[in-house]
Amino acid sequence: MTTRLQHRGPDGDGFYDHDGAALGHRRLAIIDLAGGAQPMANEDGSCWVVFNGEIYNHRTVRPLLEARGHRFRTSSDTEVILHAYEEFGTECVEHLEGMFAFAVYDTRSRELFIARDRLGKKPLFYFVADEALHFASELRAFPASPAWTGDLDLSSLEGYLALGYFLAPQKAFKGVHKLEPGCWLRLSNGHVQTQRYWDVTEFDTATGTDDELVDRIDTTLRGAVLERLESEVPLGAFLSGGIDSGLVVSYMAEGLGDRLVTT
Repeated sequence: MTTRLQHRGPDGDGFYDHDGAALGHRRLAIIDLAGGAQPMANEDGSCWVVFNGEIYNHRTVRPLLEARGHRFRTSSDTEVILHAYEEFGTECVEHLEGMFAFAVYDTRSRELFIARDRLGKKPLFYFVADEALHFASELRAFPASPAWTGDLDLSSLEGYLALGYFLAPQKAFKGVHKLEPGCWLRLSNGHVQTQRYWDVTEFDTATGTDDELVDRIDTTLRGAVLERLESEVPLGAFLSGGIDSGLVVSYMAEGLGDRLVTT
């Protein structure tokens, strides 16, 4: 299954096998190139994580966890997920800002916890067959499983032909589900539970003058871009010629300074 996802993580692979659970990972190395290999374990090896994405506020969450007694071995944002799960359980997602799809396996409770970021920037699919839960970033991983049947879900065909994509929770194959944005999944004692932890609840409720709103938008956008500039590899931005991408590049220039290279 991980070999089929090599294009998503060309920098290496890793595996963890425990009684009743197996985790595999393909890595695209961005933060902590030396110490961020996955699957990653906590101090005593009781919890393991595989993670796709980036936690933008990991440097803020880390000292909070250290103050509660957690000890870190790496500078990777991946390890923050592990200790946040240990400390807060399923509520760990409330403390994480970023784009992510991750899975934590707890060997003590024999539970698997999977979560997807609030807006679904990182994909995650799953299906249950032969009394096993399979999950992956792309559907193309599943045919490598001996439990895969590949039966098409023809009830979703009309929506796909109309839109050009499958609108969740519709799917291309029977039994396959997409974990929706802002949701988590827990597998415990053979039972799968899903729950939404975040959703947009307010629209058009901001108050203030036009100038005040512009200042707030500027501050929010600038802060969001600067949070995303942490990397041990070169950064880039796609320019479409629109206002939004132009703003992103201008804020990048502020944050990168002499490290900015334009072409």
